[in-house]
Amino acid sequence: MRNFSHKTGPATHITDETQYHNRRKFLKTLGLGTIAAAGMFTVGKHIRNASAAPDAPSATEAAAILRPGIDLAGHPKLAGLYPANRNMLYRLPADAKLTEAVIAGSYNNFYEFTTDKDRVWRLAQQFEPDPWTIEVTGQCNRPGKFDIDAIHTMPGVQLEERHYRFRCVEAWTMDVPWTGFELNQLLKQVDPKPDAKYVRFITANKPEQMPGIKNQPWYPWPYFEALRIDEAMNPLAMMVTGIYGKPLPRQHGAPFRLIVPWKYGYKSPKSIVKIELVRERPKTFWETLAPDEYPFLSNVDPTVPHPRWSQASERVIGTGERRPTLPYNGYAQYVAHLYQ
Repeated sequence: MRNFSHKTGPATHITDETQYHNRRKFLKTLGLGTIAAAGMFTVGKHIRNASAAPDAPSATEAAAILRPGIDLAGHPKLAGLYPANRNMLYRLPADAKLTEAVIAGSYNNFYEFTTDKDRVWRLAQQFEPDPWTIEVTGQCNRPGKFDIDAIHTMPGVQLEERHYRFRCVEAWTMDVPWTGFELNQLLKQVDPKPDAKYVRFITANKPEQMPGIKNQPWYPWPYFEALRIDEAMNPLAMMVTGIYGKPLPRQHGAPFRLIVPWKYGYKSPKSIVKIELVRERPKTFWETLAPDEYPFLSNVDPTVPHPRWSQASERVIGTGERRPTLPYNGYAQYVAHLYQ
């Protein structure tokens, strides 16, 4: 049963992470050699001290960081949908506060633009997420293409705000107020066939607008991810259209991204253009590159370390607080039964 509050502005809080990938070692595991290790893979240059507050952006920068990817003035059908009512069923721990919007918007993993988390929002400003369509195809009885208005307003879709923990595999975390709807509401529209066992997601491939695609051709673009059908149909899995009460900014994956809060963040692809229902388990982007480090399931598990760092604790972006990692990122009561 759903429990909603009236429309209110979201709370705030959060911070930074000193963990980062050892690209040289990673390249060696892929067999790409010393030349690639010397220069092809770049590491984010601005790894800030996690106990220090990040530099405050100027007013102009803050406006750009928070700028929605779609303009509601151009979509009158969506008027009144933002901010959405908050679903009170999924609550953060009592001592948690939301990450500040500017901090969450200026610290992002989005390799299609750059590996430097601090620069993603800047490079994403040239990205155009409107107009946009998502194609849903494969093992379903009613495949189709859906534009921005259609996805927001299709029958059975109920836009709402949820406060979720967002846990990166790099051992940092944010607490974020996403706006969107349950992924199962979209999948039910296309009526999956009984032999649809997995759901595959393919994201935008626009090298003219996404410089990371051109500058990092060794990655197997476009980005692709997948879930089991039972995971995709779980009520926690969320097709996200907004954040902090407004449509998604570009660096957050405008206009549509996925959030699977009990899994590491790379399982939540951004700027989705295609969804395929398939019979056989597909490979995923990072699993293809390093299956020992980024397996298909990738559920948050404090007892299973990454090969190069512990997952037992996590650093909160914005505050530097260190807190214990929770099994399934704190959502075991909703999803643990999927893996018994």
